[in-house]
Amino acid sequence: MTSPAFLLFVLSLGHLCTDFVQGSLPALLPFLKERFQLSYAVAGMLLMAAHLTSSVIQPLFGYVTDRRPFPFLLPLGLAVSGIGVALIPFAPSFGWLVCFIMFTGLGTAAFHPEGFKATACIVSEKRATGMSLFSMGGNLGFGLGGPAAIYLVSRHGLPGAAALLLPAAAAALLFLPALPAIRGRVESIRPAKRPDAMNGGNHRPFYSVSLIVLIVVLRSWTQLGLATYIPFIHQSKLATDPAYVGTLLFFFLGAGTAGTVIGGPLADRFGHRKFLLGSVALQIPLIHIFLRSSGWPVFAMAAVLGATIISSFSVTIVMAQEMFPKQLATVSGTIAGFAIGTGGIGVTLLGAVADRYGVPAAMHVINVFPAAGVLLALLLPLPWKSQGRG
Repeated sequence: MTSPAFLLFVLSLGHLCTDFVQGSLPALLPFLKERFQLSYAVAGMLLMAAHLTSSVIQPLFGYVTDRRPFPFLLPLGLAVSGIGVALIPFAPSFGWLVCFIMFTGLGTAAFHPEGFKATACIVSEKRATGMSLFSMGGNLGFGLGGPAAIYLVSRHGLPGAAALLLPAAAAALLFLPALPAIRGRVESIRPAKRPDAMNGGNHRPFYSVSLIVLIVVLRSWTQLGLATYIPFIHQSKLATDPAYVGTLLFFFLGAGTAGTVIGGPLADRFGHRKFLLGSVALQIPLIHIFLRSSGWPVFAMAAVLGATIISSFSVTIVMAQEMFPKQLATVSGTIAGFAIGTGGIGVTLLGAVADRYGVPAAMHVINVFPAAGVLLALLLPLPWKSQGRG
């Protein structure tokens, strides 16, 4: 029988390749903006098209797979997202460009709910730790996607971005022999009754999950806003030294991998709510310092900031799953799809600020998002215990 460790590896690799495509989109924006003569606000709407596609549809995929396991969505989602990004460089018009970008979002929507549910079934103990390993793949992929896109376009022009299809296609093929074992694990796990210790006897699960969704929305606006405007704020270097911007993006997005791996075990040890509150609050001074850094410290601050923002990713998924143990895929799709997918809305709003007041002003507005996240985290019911010490 295929071991749980191998299945978790395959799931994490698939997550890496799916989010590799998503991570490439912000880095492609400056090139698409130039080709189609777009404003900052309209460029931000391209990301909104991709993320809203996945955010609207992803909970629906989750609802379907909660009723009946459908592991074939895993390789199918990979294939769709890869094909979508390969078509983007060859869009004959702006309308087709939007369609191709939305197609990548459809692939993301298909992959994630089934992936989160399968991971939850494979890792039954210390779920935040197990979920962090699955999430590690996604965060690493998101971090690699931007630099890879910049490298390909700078060397081969915009058509070179079509090569972003290759990792997704390879991962989709790797999934095929593992599908029977994944289905077996999902079907063998019966959802347990939600223990009151997880939520302190709270009988308002929709209230709690709604707060978590709003916190994740703000976290997504923060991360995607920074990822989108880092290339714009260094646009002069993008023309003369694209490796500088690619490296900076990698430090910011790639560090999320370390943040996820560290965050899961810490949350299991000290408590999910406490860890979530601390990670959101820490973003406020870190963003302020990052925007004022230059030279080599800007790379160090990008890494620290990126790791801090993403460190609560697996924690918020697990907190929501604990409230609805019989709807693992639906609630995961809501968090990873609806909440994270709305990052495109935040980028569009920031684009409007950038068009009117300039990119530096838009970057400073980003700090409003974690400040609001802290207030929402304080409203979460007490105590919110983890499987460890809470």
